[in-house]
Amino acid sequence: MKKVIFILSLFLWVPLCATTLSAQTNRHAKYTILLTGASFAEPANGWFELGCDALDAVAINRAIGGEAIADAANRMAKGTLYSQEELEKTDALVIMQVHDKDVFDESQLKEKYTDYLTPFDRSNYAAAYDYVIKRYITECYNLQFNEHSKYYGNKNGKPAVIVLCTHWHDGRVIYNTSVRKLATKWGFPLVEFDKYIGFSKNMLNPVTRAQTSLLYSQDTQTTDGLILGWHPQRGKDKMIQQKMASIFVDAMRRVLPLK
Repeated sequence: MKKVIFILSLFLWVPLCATTLSAQTNRHAKYTILLTGASFAEPANGWFELGCDALDAVAINRAIGGEAIADAANRMAKGTLYSQEELEKTDALVIMQVHDKDVFDESQLKEKYTDYLTPFDRSNYAAAYDYVIKRYITECYNLQFNEHSKYYGNKNGKPAVIVLCTHWHDGRVIYNTSVRKLATKWGFPLVEFDKYIGFSKNMLNPVTRAQTSLLYSQDTQTTDGLILGWHPQRGKDKMIQQKMASIFVDAMRRVLPLK
């Protein structure tokens, strides 16, 4: 009799566990975060996906190696960077286009994103950044006029949350300096990878007597006579990706609304 009771209880327990696991699998994430970028941000790295897991966020990674901010602008113009549905549900747009160019120069900026001629080339990184920023803000605002949007009738439309990023270390001075100016100009949050990564180009590693970034990179580049780490080692198991994820999560927790 005891064996029969045990077997019956086992049959009841298995469906209960399956239901519980299914509920956990289908549970909706709190946030949706969309990332655009190039080789430092594409999925093979891992920091964005690790960070989104920690934030309980759906990770939409549209980074493609070899692209620049001009490519992101052109994809926006074509309507391929994100869909209307993704625009509706995205809580934050994160931009990690970190070529060592001036992204702040205001000399050739237009008043509206519609004033720019497309497609963009790579002659003016600041203009392409300006286009992406102004277009995203405009599209979020205009959701108030879309009868199919949950923001329909809202005075401010959808809050446009744009987050900028520095390079993964402080070796790209032109970009890191100008993106800080751009963040200040717009009042955007900035993920300061370079500030919190744990080393600086200004001090050599006391053991190797070389740039510390070389210890964590898979290739090198020379900038202002310094041999620096170029692309960090990739994979969610790599320390630098985990550190970047931690820095990203810390910044985003100060940006995302509580839900």
